[in-house]
Formats: sequence, C-alpha cells, structure tokens
Amino acid sequence: MKITRKLISTLAFSFALTATAPLHAQENLQKGDHFLYCHMSGRGEWTAYAVSKDGLHYQDLLGGEPVFDPQVHARIEGGTRDAFICRKHDGSGFLMVTTDMLVAKSKKWDNYGIDLLTSKDLINWESTTFDFRKGAAIFSDKDTPDTYKDYSTIRRVWAPQILWNADYTWPNGKKGGYFIYYSLLNDKNGEDPYDRMYYSYADESFTTLTKPRLMFDWGYATIDADINFLKTDGMYHMMIKKEGGQPGIFTTASKTLEGGYPEPVSDDYVNFEGKKKCEGVSAFQIPGEKGWRIAYIEYSSKPRHYRICEADEYMRNFKNPHDIDGVADPQHGSFMRITKKEYKRLVKWSEKTNTKH
Repeated sequence: MKITRKLISTLAFSFALTATAPLHAQENLQKGDHFLYCHMSGRGEWTAYAVSKDGLHYQDLLGGEPVFDPQVHARIEGGTRDAFICRKHDGSGFLMVTTDMLVAKSKKWDNYGIDLLTSKDLINWESTTFDFRKGAAIFSDKDTPDTYKDYSTIRRVWAPQILWNADYTWPNGKKGGYFIYYSLLNDKNGEDPYDRMYYSYADESFTTLTKPRLMFDWGYATIDADINFLKTDGMYHMMIKKEGGQPGIFTTASKTLEGGYPEPVSDDYVNFEGKKKCEGVSAFQIPGEKGWRIAYIEYSSKPRHYRICEADEYMRNFKNPHDIDGVADPQHGSFMRITKKEYKRLVKWSEKTNTKH
C-alpha cells in the first residue's frame, strides 16, 4: 500500500478520535496497550501481579509473591482472594476489590466481607474492610430498607467486581458511583436459599458502601460474575458460573446494569473443560481486536489450568482455549490495560525488590 501524506493525516485523525472517544456511562476507563494481570496466587491467599506487552505473554512480578501484606488489608480473616482491579473513572489512580477470606487458617469456605483498596501508583495501597455481619451500621444508606432481617448470619461474600456508573444518583443529587457486584449467602432462616448475585455502590472516595441489593434469582446458586458493556449491541454482558448442574462458564445479557439478566443460554458457553469445574471468569479486550478474551480457572485437575479463550465481538462463539503463558501460579483474578510507562515502572519495582531480597 502506498503511504501518502493524506493517508497519514487520515490515520492520525482516526487514532485521535479513538483515543478521545467518550466512555459509555457504565464502563471502566481503559488506557494503554500493555496489560496487568492482578490475581490471587495459586500458592496462597494473597494478591500477585504479572505484566504483559501484548495481553498474551506474561511475566510474574516479585516472583509471584504478594504485592502487599494481605493481613494489613484483609482485617477480617487476613487473606485477599479474587482480586479485581481497574482505573478510577477520572484516571487519578486505581481501585481494587478482594474477597476477605483465608481458608488456610479457617479451614472452611465461609467468609464475611470484602476489602476496598485504592492506590495512586499500583504499588502502595490503602484499604477499607466491610464485615457484612455488622449489619446496617457499616453501610452509607443506613435509613434505607434492609435486604436482610439479620446480617449477622451472613456466611459468604464472594468475588466482588467494579463497574463505574456515571448515571447513578446519590441522595444528595451527586452523580456517579462505583457499582460493586458480588455473590452473597445468608441461608439461616431462609433469607438466601443459595448463593445469589447482589450489588452495592461505593462513592468516589471508595471508602463507603451502600446496602446490598439483589440483582437476580435464577432459582439456583450463581457466583463469580463478570460484567462488561458491549458497544456492538448496547447491552451488558455477564459471564458467570452456575453452581451445580452443567459445568462451564455461561453468558447472559441485559439492557440494564442492575438487573434484568435472563437465564444463560445453554448452547453457546465456555465448555472446553468437559465435566471439569471452572470459575473465576474475567473478560478483556486487546487493542486492535474486535473480539474478546475470556480467562478462567479450571480447578478440577492437578495441576490446575488457567485458560484464556477467544470470543467474538458479541462475547459469543467461544474458541481456541489455551493456558496462560508466563504465570507460574495463576488463579482467580482480572486484567487491566496499562501504559508502557506504567509497565516499565512495575518491572523496575519488581527487579529492585527482588534484588533487595
């Protein structure tokens, strides 16, 4: 193809439009063409990092060791599982949510809350812990109706994730909040018949949380949801695990963020693992690709396999699963685009820290 000054000008203009295109009202800010995989370690209940230049090939940072002390930030049980990371909506920093849980110590799969973390540099983190058993007192909307008669019997608060909602309106009229969704189980006295998906909102300080509200109830347990807005059809697409029944990672879509998700289809889902169990789904896009990458952990095998497969621009028609490349101990986590400068800073931090040890 002949490169002309006019073509260069046209390409530059197109790139400028893409780079400055406004976000959808319910979407997390994306920046950069490198990647950070932020995840629970397969060796323990802490948060680890791996970075990539292309979204396909990764390298562990700090040798897969914790990027922060989980006991400092997980004030209930001392373990941070299922890390989800994203940028603040205004680009001023970063947010993370984790499941506050330490099975190695408690010897059971119950837990009672989540941790909300903020950072300006991806290295130094501050946090707020929410122990849901404490009830209405921990939530910012204390005077609104309660979801539960008794919060003290909650025994699972799992896999929180974040989506910025610019249209959310607070009681004082302020617009914008972080939509945090997660699964809850409070099965004493029949409050929750099984694990169900709920949501709350955090304000811009990321230190407050509203009371949990039910997203949907399909009549069976559901966990590990991952929601993305797709411009291709203007809908919110959710990838999710159905507990029990047919193994796999399933997909459903809604016109509204906070609810209205029909039961997943059974003829088009992530079924590459056969009867083996998988969970911890995380969807992301590589710049320049129309389709999506769908990551998940297949945990039935020994050793476990952390897979990434492909999906089309409608987050359907899954294909080409493969193990993640370059991560020694991958587990439930999430992917965030980072800039080349951020990538280099994290690698330098890792190298400097490893040298000290």
